[in-house]
Amino acid sequence: MAIAESEVLEALKTVQDPDLHKDLVTLGLIKETKITGSKVSVTVELTTPACPLKGKIKLDVENALRTVVGVKEVDVQMTANVRPAFAADKKGIKGIKNVISIASGKGGVGKSTVSVNLAVALAKSGASVGLMDADIYGPNIPLMMGLSGKPLAEGNRIIPPQNYGVKIMSMGFLIAEDQAVIWRGPMLHGAIQQFLSDVNWGELDYLLVDLPPGTGDVQLSLSQAVPMTGSVMVTTPQAVSLQDVRKGIAMFQKVRVPILGLIENMSYFNCAHCGGRTEIFSHGGGRRAAESLGIKFLGEVPIDTKVREGGDTGKPIVITDPAAEAAMSFSRIAEYLAAEVSISHFSNQDSVKLSL
Repeated sequence: MAIAESEVLEALKTVQDPDLHKDLVTLGLIKETKITGSKVSVTVELTTPACPLKGKIKLDVENALRTVVGVKEVDVQMTANVRPAFAADKKGIKGIKNVISIASGKGGVGKSTVSVNLAVALAKSGASVGLMDADIYGPNIPLMMGLSGKPLAEGNRIIPPQNYGVKIMSMGFLIAEDQAVIWRGPMLHGAIQQFLSDVNWGELDYLLVDLPPGTGDVQLSLSQAVPMTGSVMVTTPQAVSLQDVRKGIAMFQKVRVPILGLIENMSYFNCAHCGGRTEIFSHGGGRRAAESLGIKFLGEVPIDTKVREGGDTGKPIVITDPAAEAAMSFSRIAEYLAAEVSISHFSNQDSVKLSL
């Protein structure tokens, strides 16, 4: 008796995406089914190559297919296609599917370090990634990404330099290393607009924007210039940082930018000599703050001298020592962030359907 495609699809309806809480067929993630005798081949298209549950989904699909009568062999291929956060008619940057700001309420929390390592981790997963350094007064991203010199131009557009699979744009490429930028709000707004529209970003799944600390002109300019998928807040565990990050969250909520999650950086220190753990800036404040604010806690990153060395030498720890605890933390957080972006896409789609 021949295996019917309808039977295969019914079996696959039992497999849910753990983040989206709907079955793969309803979500449209089953892209191809092929039946050859007793063998069934299926292609599953995930919403991000950085899906943290890729292995579980593949195993669940294989097990579901084996429940179909007559199936003796299964072949499951996993692909990915990052969805844009907004409908095509909502004005954005052509070719960029998601714009995500990395923000903090105060300086000194390692926001740029987090931005660099998340961008590289997402690129390592197979995503197309850009990193825009919006800290006009203190542009550190070129140094941390191992890049220098002025970018090339093509016509009237800037070609962003690349390293580690990430396209970069920063004021640091355009000014001398010891030159100070002394600009008022309108000039900052113009720079942000140019970084978005005059740079040939090409096709990107994610454009991460490293914001300056606080709740000033750059944050407002970005929120007005382009529809953002959301913002990620970075904090350290101590009370003073958590107090400021709450102000940052309140600012984004006022300008209607979703908060994708909170990251606790410099969470603790593991001594390489004695193995002891020291919570230099306290610990767990980020998770508690996220829970009290009703936002996602994306994870915690320990203090590691290799993280600092990577920033100084332009070699991010997720590249130089991917097995290090801090590197694995960054990689996990990148996966969880990608999952939150996927959830936001389907939430937006559901909202559109409800409004029709």
